[in-house]
Amino acid sequence: MGKVTGFLEYERLEEGYEPVEKRLKNYKEFVIGLKADDSKVQAARCMDCGTPFCNNGCPVNNVIPDFNDLVFRADWKNAITVLHSTNNFPEFTGRICPAPCEAACVLNVNDDAVGIKSIEHAIIDRAWDEGWVTPLVADVKTGKKVAVVGSGPAGLAAAQQLARAGHSVTVFEKNDRVGGLLRYGIPDFKMEKSHIDRRVKQMEAEGVTFRTGVLVGEMPKDSKVTNWAKETVSPEQLKTEFDAVLLAGGSEQSRDLPVPGRDLDGVYFAMEFLPQQNKVNAGDKLKGQLRADGKHVVVIGGGDTGSDCVGTSNRHGAASVVQFELMPMPPETENRPMTWPYWPIKLRTSSSHEEGCQREFAIATKEFLGEKGKLTGVKTVRLEWQGGKMVEVAGSEQVLKADMALLAMGFVNPVATVLDAFGVAKDNRGNIKAGVEADTGYRTNVDKVFAAGDMRRGQSLVVWAIREGRQAAREIDGFLMGATTLPR
Repeated sequence: MGKVTGFLEYERLEEGYEPVEKRLKNYKEFVIGLKADDSKVQAARCMDCGTPFCNNGCPVNNVIPDFNDLVFRADWKNAITVLHSTNNFPEFTGRICPAPCEAACVLNVNDDAVGIKSIEHAIIDRAWDEGWVTPLVADVKTGKKVAVVGSGPAGLAAAQQLARAGHSVTVFEKNDRVGGLLRYGIPDFKMEKSHIDRRVKQMEAEGVTFRTGVLVGEMPKDSKVTNWAKETVSPEQLKTEFDAVLLAGGSEQSRDLPVPGRDLDGVYFAMEFLPQQNKVNAGDKLKGQLRADGKHVVVIGGGDTGSDCVGTSNRHGAASVVQFELMPMPPETENRPMTWPYWPIKLRTSSSHEEGCQREFAIATKEFLGEKGKLTGVKTVRLEWQGGKMVEVAGSEQVLKADMALLAMGFVNPVATVLDAFGVAKDNRGNIKAGVEADTGYRTNVDKVFAAGDMRRGQSLVVWAIREGRQAAREIDGFLMGATTLPR
């Protein structure tokens, strides 16, 4: 380890934020990363545990003690080499990953965890600044062709790994730009899209072809998912033209709230609201953009997507923002000996909450109220635990003023028509049925068709999508070549 007594001498140092009043005026990233000296001190807190639970807590199994030690020794170039050995896109995870590695840090048992995410952020930003992130072009081409459907983190990770193995890879994306939910689901203030753009340039130099505005299969007519596809490609075409096909799209079917008044003007899915602002930030001109200016906004759903709606609404200039969560308010701090090394349930306050938001827990929406077809309020009821389930509290109904309600209650499954078009078997949640076993993993019941990411395991984190894409690439390479040297 870098410094044997570092964890006793130094405290955790958090990344900084721009002031609220400044960051609300734009959609730029506002996190102030650690300087080199601060990163070295933070890395010195790593104990280089005999059993580094952080590695297992990280879905891509980052070799965390190793790059911590390299940062402590100011060997940044080798640090990015170690980081890239397990993670294709640390600039994504270093910004938007919730850092399960830190929850699993051994120091987190009775102290503050090592700032692993901030160190990762510092390493990759330094690598880009120094010009160390360059295309890795395969020395030998295999002559095999692979189609990747979906350009989110799973599709991008798989495409990059397969291209580096020498295969000709084409990525199909239904939207007008590459990135999937990274591009249109995550606000720019959390991750600017220039990070995606420069990775796309790197991958194009490595031989990956991107085809945007191309929908594989057909979009259901009643879908609320915004679709900018200009042409369609049938699954039969892909299976004929390519030696393998990977389905790596997102879980885009939003969970609905079928209560009276759901069809009122002013009630929208989060994924109708958020992508539009990202498109405007990219320079597109939209007619009738959904905006929260001067409105009383109710965000239904207490997760990250709901938090993104809060931050975007505040940047629009909403009159007020209230966020609902069905479950009771969790404790402010976890019982570490009871939960470590697993992800703890505790109250998490995001930067968007700090910008202005009233949070309501143990509350359910009973009805959307309106006049002349437009939303004017939300009728709610309080909930409490009884007999192991949440029940309504008698006499607790109330009406909250609302001009806009955003449904951010998660996603239930991928767009079914894409899966049906390929004829792949589905599990009981509507995801593609495919295991993760070595040598046969990520294969569907359809010959030479594989699945990874949200389409296979359901809605999850970006870091899980990268892991799935990398592992699927290994299985596809082995399927095409009979053996593989790609890491699992």
